[in-house]
Amino acid sequence: MAYRITDSCIACGACQTECPVEAISEGEKYSIDPEKCIDCGACASVCPVEAIEAP
Repeated sequence: MAYRITDSCIACGACQTECPVEAISEGEKYSIDPEKCIDCGACASVCPVEAIEAP
C-alpha cells in the first residue's frame, strides 16, 4: 500500500520534488501513483500541511 495525499493538499509541489521515483503527479490536488511509490516517506516529511498519510 502506498502513501496517499489527502484533501488537505495545498498543491505547493514540495512532495513532488522530493520523491525519488517520480510517483507524484501534479493537479488541482497532487496524487501518488501506488504502482511507483516505494513507501520511503520522503514526501510526507516535507509536506508543510501534513496532507500525506502513511500506508
